[in-house]
Amino acid sequence: MTAKLSDKVAIVTGASSGIGKATALALAAEGARIVLAARRSEKLDQVAEQIQANGGNALPIKTDVTNQTQAQQLIQKANDVFGQVDILVNSAGIAILGEIDGANPADWQRMFDLNVLGLMYTTHAVLPILKAQKTGHIVNISSVAGRIARAGVGAYNASKWAVNAFSEALRQEVYQHQIRVTVIEPGLVETELFDHVTDPVARQHNLDRLRSLRPLQGEDIAAAILYAVTQPPHVNVNEILIRPTDQER
Repeated sequence: MTAKLSDKVAIVTGASSGIGKATALALAAEGARIVLAARRSEKLDQVAEQIQANGGNALPIKTDVTNQTQAQQLIQKANDVFGQVDILVNSAGIAILGEIDGANPADWQRMFDLNVLGLMYTTHAVLPILKAQKTGHIVNISSVAGRIARAGVGAYNASKWAVNAFSEALRQEVYQHQIRVTVIEPGLVETELFDHVTDPVARQHNLDRLRSLRPLQGEDIAAAILYAVTQPPHVNVNEILIRPTDQER
């Protein structure tokens, strides 16, 4: 059988671990040529080697998407090397949790720079290419936190609500160019996401919550992304909300 993405080029940010890594592997398994972007070059190279060992084609590019110039260079290099860009998966993100009172606003800045502005920079850079091709698909990783606000998660909520709002406005702007936009909203996923939480109380609370149920794995989210990007061109899966079975909210 022909691989579903054998004629596609996909850029995946945050590809060194977690959802981004799982997505890169899943798309590569379906034949896509993969451009891997993240800040940790050693881990990025390991993912590229894994893809290549399985017969795939991967180009690792060390990138900090919070730097607009680097985000633009990532998109341009991908297009220069492969001659096209078909899929952009904006997976890079962090969760810095804790109550608003007493928080360090510098943490909010870090989170918005990556979760929101980094996603916007790569999207902004890829749009002229997708419009010229009259085809393309942008997948933005949001969260259940982009739908439901909770005490102790306010700043992260705000960043993911921003992703949802940006994505819907983007969809309305680009649909006539045959560009699809999908938002993926995972519940609790077992990744490195909580490693950046500096508030010890918030970190412990969320680790306890994670251990209280059977969390999703990066591969579960990758499967949802693969479903969205392999639909027929006339089908745009706008949102996928995916929780562990035993997660209440």
